[in-house]
Amino acid sequence: MFRMWHTGGRVCDGISRREWLRVGSIGLGGLSLPSLLQQRATAATTQAPKAKSVILLFNIGGIPQHDTWDPKPHAPETIRGSLGAISTRTPGVLAGGLLPMSSQLTEDIAIIRNMVTGDNAHSTSGYQMLTGVPHVPLNRENAGPGKPNDWPSLNAIVQALRPPKNGLPASVSLPKLLANNGGQNPWPGTDSGFLGRQFDPWFLVCDPSDPNFQPPGAELPAELSTNRFRKRLSLLETVDQTTTNMQRSVATQDFSRYQQQAIDLIAGGQARGAFDLQQEPKSLRDRYGRSRQGQSMLLARRLVEAGVSLVQVNWAHYDKSKPNNGGWDTHRDHEKSLKGWLMPVMDRAYSALIEDLKTRGLLEETLVCWVSEFGHTPKINSRAGRDHWGRVFCITMAGGGIRGGVVNGETDAHGGEPLSEAVRPCDYLATVFHCLGFSPETTVPDMTGRPIPISRGRVIESLLA
Repeated sequence: MFRMWHTGGRVCDGISRREWLRVGSIGLGGLSLPSLLQQRATAATTQAPKAKSVILLFNIGGIPQHDTWDPKPHAPETIRGSLGAISTRTPGVLAGGLLPMSSQLTEDIAIIRNMVTGDNAHSTSGYQMLTGVPHVPLNRENAGPGKPNDWPSLNAIVQALRPPKNGLPASVSLPKLLANNGGQNPWPGTDSGFLGRQFDPWFLVCDPSDPNFQPPGAELPAELSTNRFRKRLSLLETVDQTTTNMQRSVATQDFSRYQQQAIDLIAGGQARGAFDLQQEPKSLRDRYGRSRQGQSMLLARRLVEAGVSLVQVNWAHYDKSKPNNGGWDTHRDHEKSLKGWLMPVMDRAYSALIEDLKTRGLLEETLVCWVSEFGHTPKINSRAGRDHWGRVFCITMAGGGIRGGVVNGETDAHGGEPLSEAVRPCDYLATVFHCLGFSPETTVPDMTGRPIPISRGRVIESLLA
């Protein structure tokens, strides 16, 4: 069964009008729906991946398009604000005045100015950005996981497509959960959904900026010495050998997988070493910034070097003493928040990540995406803030098969509506999978064995290197 998401020339299922006509003529000339799908799957051969890994930076609360990648210097002040615009390294392309470092790296960055979800609620618009599927219904704030909105996240699909490596899972999400109500209730679309819990990414709640940071769960109890731990580990291996041929349930298999990962972290080796930020030069740690966010991005770089396929770095609300809890949901004191503690940290850490990867020769094989659940309203409100806006906003992609110095799409004079064909979350995710070497038609089985395509979008060809 096909499902339309919008009325353009294509649908998010990736089916063109021509193919719809072909489906409508099932049985004529011997073509059937199963054979059509088989032809598409056969034609969708997996290309060599440009990206070995992805670092996904998710700013919960929205990326303010007017103050980052789509400034409107000629709009009225109530639209453009007072933060200004600056020239970037790419001729003719402007960026917000609070991006002095990132603006000089645009030759490595593709800017998407016409991203659209059509949803103004954190959790449901976020669900769409994480899964590529619109939430049912739209605009439902504080929505929780569950049917029919249990499509797997990008993280979970990567878990299903890529094996663990060097004692680390294929996908890790840190340092906070994407969640409602102060972090108590996870958003829909953050887990594996109907793929099954065995494909959940690692969720690490941590603070890599803490001088005593170590991976959660990797420390030994105070009463258990390293020598005693190794003796227990030896005993565990002996017990495991006697049960190798026993039939294990799915739950037991999941437990064994997590158990082995925990052992790898506690016992040391490459998995544990990936979390040791003390191995990095102090100057580099300073370049990222000693903030929780900056050190999380540095940790993300170390994790992809160690073999993790996808690391999602979430910027959630941290400081309740500040307006908007110190986060990007700037309903009041928008410019004060951006100037005071949001943009300086993001500009420093984001630019450091791009430069660091490039210096190490890793940018070509690491896709870096800076996204959020929506943008911010064109007009500044009566509380000097900007509200939720899913009708158009900006994201960026860099490295890993993406052509830099590109601006995709344009918006109206107020930055509130797209003037070009909208990019949907399903298209952005299809492009991510393409860079990882998987066509959108690639399927993964759900818990009942049904083959599910990993994306219902189109690859954004204009962004590809």
